[in-house]
Amino acid sequence: MISDAIKKGSQTAPQRSLLHALGMTDEELEKPMIGIVSSYNEIVPGHMNIDKIVNAVKTGVALAGGNPIVFPAIAVCDGIAMGHKGMKYSLVTRDLIADSTEAMAIAHAFDALVMVPNCDKNVPGLLMAAARLNIPTIFVSGGPMLAGRVGGCKTSLSSMFEAVGSYNSGKITDEELNEYENKVCPSCGSCSGMYTANSMNCLTEVLGMALKGNGTIPAVYSERLQLAKRAGMKIMELLEKDIRPRDIMTEAAFRNALTMDMALGCSTNSMLHLPAIAHECGIELNLDIANEISSHTPNLCHLAPAGRTYMEDLNEAGGIYAVMNEIDKLGLLTTDIITATGKTVAENIKGCVNKNPEVIRTPETAYSKTGGIAVLRGNLAPDSCVVKRSAVAPEMLKHSGPAKVYDSEEEAMDAINSGKINDGDVVVIRYEGPKGGPGMREMLNPTSAIMGRGQGSTVALITDGRFSGATRGASIGHVSPEAAVGGPIALIKDGDIIDIDINANTINVRLSDEEMEERRKAWTPREPKINTGYLARYASLVTSGNRGAILEVKK
Repeated sequence: MISDAIKKGSQTAPQRSLLHALGMTDEELEKPMIGIVSSYNEIVPGHMNIDKIVNAVKTGVALAGGNPIVFPAIAVCDGIAMGHKGMKYSLVTRDLIADSTEAMAIAHAFDALVMVPNCDKNVPGLLMAAARLNIPTIFVSGGPMLAGRVGGCKTSLSSMFEAVGSYNSGKITDEELNEYENKVCPSCGSCSGMYTANSMNCLTEVLGMALKGNGTIPAVYSERLQLAKRAGMKIMELLEKDIRPRDIMTEAAFRNALTMDMALGCSTNSMLHLPAIAHECGIELNLDIANEISSHTPNLCHLAPAGRTYMEDLNEAGGIYAVMNEIDKLGLLTTDIITATGKTVAENIKGCVNKNPEVIRTPETAYSKTGGIAVLRGNLAPDSCVVKRSAVAPEMLKHSGPAKVYDSEEEAMDAINSGKINDGDVVVIRYEGPKGGPGMREMLNPTSAIMGRGQGSTVALITDGRFSGATRGASIGHVSPEAAVGGPIALIKDGDIIDIDINANTINVRLSDEEMEERRKAWTPREPKINTGYLARYASLVTSGNRGAILEVKK
């Protein structure tokens, strides 16, 4: 066992003395040391219940003969960080989480790990750490929030942000805004739609790193505690069989994840996180394959913000395994690969039936014959950009209009709220990419303001930043190369006509190569917005969005 390095022999007596200082007995030291990575904190609603999940995991580990030991991981609430400087610190925590977990696990010689994340960057950060460490690991999340109810209808956080836009444009009253504020987030858990946190928890099931129900069982259900106990017991089996993350997260597993991403209509942030996780596995996940996979993968689910169903509905309909079973009917999944259950994908999904074809459509009744996410390219985004096609109004799948260009989210918000955006416009927000932000802020406030003003079917928005999973509309993010490195988005001017064709996977600005070159010669790099601390170090190492915004040491 790895932990023998701090437990066995006379030379480790100093280490044992420190373990005894923790209250550990000789009997405990004879057992495998199982690290439980707890993302509990008191500021993130998705994490306020994780202490209970962790205690359940500890029970499961102890029941199966392990020695459970808890250490922490940080987590940022994107909703609370949204719209101010705090959002610059969201994506960047993914690497802090991976790095700190790596440091803790190796420094203390853990034999195996149980990761207990829940929110947006916490899940991919811990998946990156799992791949990097490559010791037996299993995931169990805190679970999704229940849907809120306003006016007798289910609702969620995306409705709250859009309600602000409606309020600012005079469409709802103070009292109505207050009702949203108090009712859209009724419980602990990750926000109730198919936003980034829930997307990544669902894809953790698909990748094979979690047990059935991890992505969908609501946070407040006792079934979530039972799942945590089973995960604690299962890690001992994975340790005994020496099944490791890189045995599970193979190239075929990532293709399965991309396929299910399309079927579920996940957040566009998955197009940042899957390549980054794959990179840690030694796999280069080229997003060129995303459109190829999308072209023959039907979109079966329209959870909020794309539709009016929520995670609790998906859970009742059979969960992720039921959706996988529908997709497997088309032969689109690799099912003979091992998972953290100790079984293959085929064994996992056998008999998992679709209990509600209104929530999980069949391939014959799919919302579309192609997937929920599209990767676009053109002279505006030579290295790609991403859009959640399933959340775009049909009339906006093809759109041409004049650019309204802003060099920050704040400038764009001022323009939107003051009524300067007209029907047909294409709002361009730049210098918000991984380097330019720095930190690649989410643009939920601008997109929600546009939707709240009733312009969701007439106005497009493109950015080298990114979007919350709660965003809907013709919102195109991750434009690469980003403006800060001189990408074409830096050269756009007010009035330039931008052509978007989502079904054709293209995005272009009507400028000749000669005009683009002339503008490039006149362009000068911007001074970094932040020159100190972690964000400055991050900006110096981070790559563009098309590569997953991974950190790359200059050679």
